[in-house]
Amino acid sequence: MTKPRYLTKSRFKLALDCPTKLFYTRKKEYEDSSETDTFLEALAQGGFQVEELARMEYPGGIAILGEDSNYQKLADKTSELLHNENVVIFEAAFLFEGLFIRTDILVKQGNKIKLIEVKAKSIDSAHHDSFINSRGGLGWSDYLYDVAFQKYVTQSCHPEWNITPYLNLVDKSKKTTVDGLNQHFKIAQNSDLRTGIITTPGLTKQHIGDSILCNINVDTEVNLIHNENPLFEAQSFEDCVLFFRDSYKNDIRLDTPIGRHCKGCEYRVDDTDSDVKSGYHECWTNQLSLSRKRISEPKSYDVWNFRGSGNLFEQGIVFMDQIELEHINIQLEADAISNSERRWLQIEKTKQSDNTPQIEIDGLRKEMSNWKFPLNFIDFETTAVAIPFTAGRKPYEQLAFQYSHHIVFEDGTIEHYSEHLDTKIGHFPNFDFVRALRDSLSKNEGSIFRYHNHENTILNKIYGQLLESSEDDKDALISFIESISHNTGSSATTWSGPRDMIDLFQVVKNYYFHPEMNGSLSIKAVLPAVLNTSEVIKRKYVKPISDINLTSKNFPQEYVFLQFEDRKAISPYKALPSVYENWSQEQLDNALANIGDIADGGTALTAYAKLQFEDVTEEERDALESALLRYCELDTLAMVMIYEHFKELIES
Repeated sequence: MTKPRYLTKSRFKLALDCPTKLFYTRKKEYEDSSETDTFLEALAQGGFQVEELARMEYPGGIAILGEDSNYQKLADKTSELLHNENVVIFEAAFLFEGLFIRTDILVKQGNKIKLIEVKAKSIDSAHHDSFINSRGGLGWSDYLYDVAFQKYVTQSCHPEWNITPYLNLVDKSKKTTVDGLNQHFKIAQNSDLRTGIITTPGLTKQHIGDSILCNINVDTEVNLIHNENPLFEAQSFEDCVLFFRDSYKNDIRLDTPIGRHCKGCEYRVDDTDSDVKSGYHECWTNQLSLSRKRISEPKSYDVWNFRGSGNLFEQGIVFMDQIELEHINIQLEADAISNSERRWLQIEKTKQSDNTPQIEIDGLRKEMSNWKFPLNFIDFETTAVAIPFTAGRKPYEQLAFQYSHHIVFEDGTIEHYSEHLDTKIGHFPNFDFVRALRDSLSKNEGSIFRYHNHENTILNKIYGQLLESSEDDKDALISFIESISHNTGSSATTWSGPRDMIDLFQVVKNYYFHPEMNGSLSIKAVLPAVLNTSEVIKRKYVKPISDINLTSKNFPQEYVFLQFEDRKAISPYKALPSVYENWSQEQLDNALANIGDIADGGTALTAYAKLQFEDVTEEERDALESALLRYCELDTLAMVMIYEHFKELIES
């Protein structure tokens, strides 16, 4: 007997994103490369912890557990509980004509129903009005369509009910009132609950203090979706749901028109020798009748920071080698690479299979002439969690727990001068972080370098936290922050310090282009290009630390940073052992890339989050902290390597 196929809310959301993906979810030979380990996701996002926290508001709630794949049995269990006049159910299951959902929280009082969908996303409830904007458009559509689907299925099962849908969200306007709130919701790889969270036995509302969550009534928004279906205006919401249901049930492939949205397709396998099929390539082949080799070639959406790629797709200009000069409005800048010129360089060199770099030497030389020795290179590791670790903090408030500081002296000596790592449980790290950074950077008056906006943004966040604090030295710390940074748009105060950090990202963007960067300006893309280009770097870093006028706090003297494979440099990051078994740093960063402002810090974010739990063994704590120190040191050394290559260029 063929197992029934139901359209679940997760599959419905997938179809909203790209209907073709419904077909791939049923086929094991297609690999979803976006799937991540639930344990790591929980560490990074805190989503499941938030769900358990939300359940604490309903101490009499009953969870439906076990047999997740037996939809009928889950629905029958729910039906039995619903015979009660008043009941709260966690994971209530509803099955209706090939549609299946489970609600996070369902509150039944007679025929009045609260349908509550819990999300770890944050909102400022004090200033929220509606998710419908002034032009009638709908924000947060992914979440609202999720709730709309749940209400549709639930209402279909129980037409007699008066259902009000809610989003339960993390409230940025509230502060925690207890320390160690996170300790009550421990993340476990094995748990009876789907969330994988183990709560403290006997936990009550009194233990968790004032709520940092809020229920937002979304009945108006859901009615808009049911009545007007703004994402698919040509179809009614019901027709849309039934269309997706029948397509999934009958194994019908829905060809979604190719476009810019294909760039992030998780069903893409570029390895032609893989046993796993590539849904991405099949989808394109069905529509364009092209070879897999051609489909794998660079697209117009691969051009760096090119917002016009969507229009080009509509004109049939799909591949990068189809783009002509007339499609790029080039505006040149003296002694610099403008944004439009960078785009054209990428296109032109791709067409010509030209792998040579383009450097604006005069501009780079002029820029570097303003730098003052000794040069200071710094990198921060930070996180922002849904459930704060300490009392008095707001959800998703930035925490700065680590930095690395390299100094380059005028004679070429490179010193890993200082580092800071604060993983103390239940300790708000930001103010001690700034104190340590001040002590380190005050030892000289040289230029300070960061890579991109992250460090400046974090210092602005801490600036605001200091203003609200009662720290004895807050004025001195604020003055220090003002001296090495500039204010962002979110700050009410204006400043630009005499040692305002120089953004090495902007230096790369303005003066350096290399085809091997593949249109990216991430330091993880720039470094390999530098390593494969610079003869100075190659000769130097193939030697052990002891032989290259370099100090290190975390690597032994015999350590060698640069290795080669098939005459290509291997990124030093790939040579480091993974923090987590079976997960490389690159996989972690990719898996967590869309979570908050983590600046390529998937490894650091998850490690720090794990270290905030009391039951981590000393052995594991030491291993995680050692790994964090190595990764952060390498981040600032990577900046030093880029600097050394630039020095090589202007002196050659």
